[in-house]
Amino acid sequence: MSNVPWFMPGVLVSIAASVALAIPLGRAMTVRPVVAGALVLTLGIVLSATLTPLRGAIEAGAAGTGVCDLSRLGLAPIAELMTLNDTSLNILLFVPLGVVVGQVPRTRRMAGILLASIALPFLIEMIQLVASDLARGCQSADVVDNLTGLCIGTALRTASRFALRGRAN
Repeated sequence: MSNVPWFMPGVLVSIAASVALAIPLGRAMTVRPVVAGALVLTLGIVLSATLTPLRGAIEAGAAGTGVCDLSRLGLAPIAELMTLNDTSLNILLFVPLGVVVGQVPRTRRMAGILLASIALPFLIEMIQLVASDLARGCQSADVVDNLTGLCIGTALRTASRFALRGRAN
């Protein structure tokens, strides 16, 4: 994360916001405060990693291209997932959000949170496209990778829910 110097400050702000908002947001969303706080924290981490300026923008005034790379529209090749790189990190970034979304009780509110979570990668890439001062790059591959992470996280939470039910019987 050395190329994203505002990531750690963003994470610290996210931690503070999650603590401060857990109870009131939990009441408003009718979920446990820990779930509401985790939602704020995971969202803050995603935004800190994706929408803060890169080092080149801060130090040298570098700018984004204003073009979106649409060269990959499908899942990442397995070989790319075997190492720590942009692809695997983009997937890992959204896994915790998927787990937290899976914690929200199945209601209309959960459907709205799920839809917003699905829309989030598209929104991030659109912002990266138009906010050239961030020196970020819009890539369709990032959307696919983020959605993959979201699905993995949601699937992990669903699987753990079934496993815990099985142990209770």
